[in-house]
Amino acid sequence: MQDLISHQLVKYLENRGVEHIFGLCGHTNIAVLAALENSRIKFINVRHEQIASHAADGYARAKKETAVVLSHLGPGLTNAATGVANAALDSIPMVVIAGDVPSHYYGKHPHQEINLHADASQYEIYRPFVKRAWRVERPDLFPEIIAKAFSLAESGRPGPVLVSVPMDIFSKEVDVSLFERLQPHANKLKRPSIDDQTAHEIIDSLAAAERPLLYVGGGVMLADAAAELRAFVDHMGIPVAYTLMGKGAVSDDHPLTLGMTGFWGTTFINDSCRNADLILAVGTRFSEADCSSWEPKYTFHIPPTRLIHIDIDPKEIGRNFPVEIGVVADLKNALHVLNRVAKTRFPQPRQNEAMAEKIRRYKESFWAQVQKHAQSDSYPLRPERILADVREVLPQDAIMTTDVGWNKNGVGQQFPIYEAGTILTPGGFATMGFGSGGALGAKLAQPDKVVVSLIGDGGFGQNPSVLATAYEENISVIWLIMNNNAFGTIAGLQESHYGTTYGTVFLKEGVSYSTDYVTIAKGYGIDGIKIEAADQLKPALQRAIAAEKPFVIDVAMLNEPVPTDGHWNINDIYTSKVKQQV
Repeated sequence: MQDLISHQLVKYLENRGVEHIFGLCGHTNIAVLAALENSRIKFINVRHEQIASHAADGYARAKKETAVVLSHLGPGLTNAATGVANAALDSIPMVVIAGDVPSHYYGKHPHQEINLHADASQYEIYRPFVKRAWRVERPDLFPEIIAKAFSLAESGRPGPVLVSVPMDIFSKEVDVSLFERLQPHANKLKRPSIDDQTAHEIIDSLAAAERPLLYVGGGVMLADAAAELRAFVDHMGIPVAYTLMGKGAVSDDHPLTLGMTGFWGTTFINDSCRNADLILAVGTRFSEADCSSWEPKYTFHIPPTRLIHIDIDPKEIGRNFPVEIGVVADLKNALHVLNRVAKTRFPQPRQNEAMAEKIRRYKESFWAQVQKHAQSDSYPLRPERILADVREVLPQDAIMTTDVGWNKNGVGQQFPIYEAGTILTPGGFATMGFGSGGALGAKLAQPDKVVVSLIGDGGFGQNPSVLATAYEENISVIWLIMNNNAFGTIAGLQESHYGTTYGTVFLKEGVSYSTDYVTIAKGYGIDGIKIEAADQLKPALQRAIAAEKPFVIDVAMLNEPVPTDGHWNINDIYTSKVKQQV
């Protein structure tokens, strides 16, 4: 029996349980769109491909499943590239299916062909950041390629893959038995764990240490291992520090949770890491901002601190710090074994009341300092006041997406997260614009949860057409715009080192101005409120939640840098340049 590739692709995706596809039309993918018209899979139509890839990213994080993007060739694929690269650096599983030029026109300059260095080479532009890029050369190869694409996206360290399909192949027939033979294949592969001997070695090392510490990253969320991690912390009584991507892995109100490390960390948290004699790191890459540029006098001093590192990706173990024990394993499986061995080795939970008391006193002092700004009635609002009001109103299980600036760095430092997976942030790529599109995907993945995109005016301005998709599909995301009429974080950095904010603030004839985002929202058919006094924010957010519709809240915010005791050596670089010029 023969059938069109486009029809069989949709059936394959249905059989895998795919419920949503994010994308934008083009002449190379309309065969797939036609096949989707009567499918139970919902196509989420966007106005810009970057929104599609960010929405797919947010969807995959919130649903813990591989997301699917459908793209056009050339500019469609390059528009989506930023969101796909963001997913790659944060290890988010994604399959990008892109139309390509007709195979019989390779090298003849068909419409939108990329061929400066090789004929029909559009798929090569994704090679630096996807796990693999395929170009389908024949219809009979497509079934195995699409199956391999999903398997690779989900296995090992997750990430995006690209399947580039010439438009004529979408419309060619294929023997359906080539798809049917894939049905017995397991959709999910078993992941590696650790052996008991290694687990005993790790537990004994932690028990013998005087100042042990757990350092957790976003890999805990990717492995869905937060419950196992919490059980391990409770039984072993070891304090926990986290990366930006690891925020929420253990609740911020846990008595042994220290907080975020690095540039936006505090002296107490960074010193606790630096002075540890043994660190068990799980699911982290030890990236620059989290590690104070790896300079030993700030956050980590390894060695002499000893390091045990567990990660699914062997390339990350020993990349930035030497390890005493390196383990390649799935974190959920590894922590399951560690918990079992820990309970065998220590039948009763180990207490660490002295450390818990130190952390309690530190948090009490830290929040006392924050409160003076968090309770300020000034207008424009203090950023601390915005975060405090949002935290007070939101349910603990609400999902928040952030962007860059105060809404990412300040949230990491000053916004408690109580449930794993409820904060979705662009970590590795730090992409401006992720928050608005990512929230669409998160809400589709978790329709019963409140979803708020906490985003700056610079970030929201990247792709305001996200509102069109929200209106058409009634995706009840709340966009809360922290509006400082600037690319505020960069403006603060430039002003502190160069004494100017040129090119970083929004001016009209030398006067600061703001886009009217509420009017823009209404133009898309969406309600909005512009906050004009500090006491208006909480009622506005409560109204937005109750509406259960897309909603925009525009909050004028004072442009203040996120306070930090941490270190990032770009400051040294800029200071050095300024001194040289002087």
